[in-house]
Amino acid sequence: MLRMDPIDQKIVAHLVADARSSYAEIGQAVSLSAPAVKRRVDRLRAAGVIRRFTTVVDPAAVGWTTEAFVELYCTGRTTPAQITEATRRHPEVVAAYTVSGEADALVHLRAANISHLEQALERLRAEPFVTSTRSMIVLSRLVDSPRDLAVAPAP
Repeated sequence: MLRMDPIDQKIVAHLVADARSSYAEIGQAVSLSAPAVKRRVDRLRAAGVIRRFTTVVDPAAVGWTTEAFVELYCTGRTTPAQITEATRRHPEVVAAYTVSGEADALVHLRAANISHLEQALERLRAEPFVTSTRSMIVLSRLVDSPRDLAVAPAP
């Protein structure tokens, strides 16, 4: 595991806030040259601290304004790999997690409307290992920003 110093933490925080920032912009913020920032970013990528750069799309801008969290209850021998494989087949699945408690997994879905959500739920329920589900429709988003773990002090 790579030990990040405070400058690495600031670089990662800057990239979390805006992954399109240039090395020069980041360098100005952390008092390093652009080549020095690039070397650090390359090291952070090689160590797996930075896994990828991505685009965050506003779901409302593309018309997918209905979302829900669905608890999946599965047959006794269902593996996390089976859940992963199945949920990846559904374009409405935003994320999926194995969880503690009664449910076996928690799935985050986004859809265009309630009808679309219902269709997605029916397809998810049709997976052979799913025995039942429990759904919670999101009424409003209270926090919708990436958490800045990079600047959190190490435990």
